[in-house]
Amino acid sequence: MNISQLETLLTISKTLSFRKAGELLNLTQPAVSAQIKSLEDEFKTVLVDRNHPVTLTDRGQVFLEHAESILAIVEELKQKLSDLDQNPQGHIVLGTTSSIAIQILPRVLSYFQDQFPLIKSTILSMPSTQVLASVENGSVDVGIGYLSDRNTHVETSVLYYDTFELVVAPRHPLASAGPVTISSLKDVPLIMLSPDTLGRRFADQVFRNNGIQPNIVMELSSSEEVKRMAELNLGAAIVSKLSIAGELKRGTLKMIPVSALQASHPVGVMTKSGRYLNSAMRQFLNDLKGMPEHQFVGSE
Repeated sequence: MNISQLETLLTISKTLSFRKAGELLNLTQPAVSAQIKSLEDEFKTVLVDRNHPVTLTDRGQVFLEHAESILAIVEELKQKLSDLDQNPQGHIVLGTTSSIAIQILPRVLSYFQDQFPLIKSTILSMPSTQVLASVENGSVDVGIGYLSDRNTHVETSVLYYDTFELVVAPRHPLASAGPVTISSLKDVPLIMLSPDTLGRRFADQVFRNNGIQPNIVMELSSSEEVKRMAELNLGAAIVSKLSIAGELKRGTLKMIPVSALQASHPVGVMTKSGRYLNSAMRQFLNDLKGMPEHQFVGSE
């Protein structure tokens, strides 16, 4: 049994004619007859009295009542699926770094959830290097992070660009030094992100390229922890520029220009290639990709 057969029976009950039913359904009369015959064979009963005018048998009437209910359910299902395009709903698991989760996502999600209250989100914080892997293995629906590695199984789109900067507390000796060279940091106690983060990998590469063995006195897993230690004047730190907007505004940290660190790093959205996107994910991705860069990089 299929929906087309039920629609054919319903049309026959209204037109009392195989020919007229075929015209309304864009079917030939033999095709209409074949559909009804197939139903009758499946249920081992006669549904239509083929004398003129054509009428439904008593069993056909009972069948029609249930057919109308089934067709009504199908129509309701179509409407609900259509409604998802107008009123997206569902659940999204987002994977991102703690810095982005704190500094960027609140602005994005507050707007998004005001517009689409039926969409719920869960945020999983992780090192930047794990975001891509989590998208690929399906543990998160959407990743937001640094697009440092290529992966044929993951689709990416750039949202904005970030840099990594040297910051110190206002009472640190470098606070009044102005721009410094990377070589002048050789003996400066440094508070660094852990080795599994992109910021740390970038800083390590810069030091290697300049033949410097940095004096790392502390390693921490998130930018938030690094910033707090730097604010306590326990060392200079290298962190994402976008993560320090609030501290710079409050004056608890000062950014020291270092030319060797001035490289732009794309930050973007990641989804697994070929994965089905529910209405919530489609709407979120469309809105996210459509946001201007200042929406992400604006000061706190």
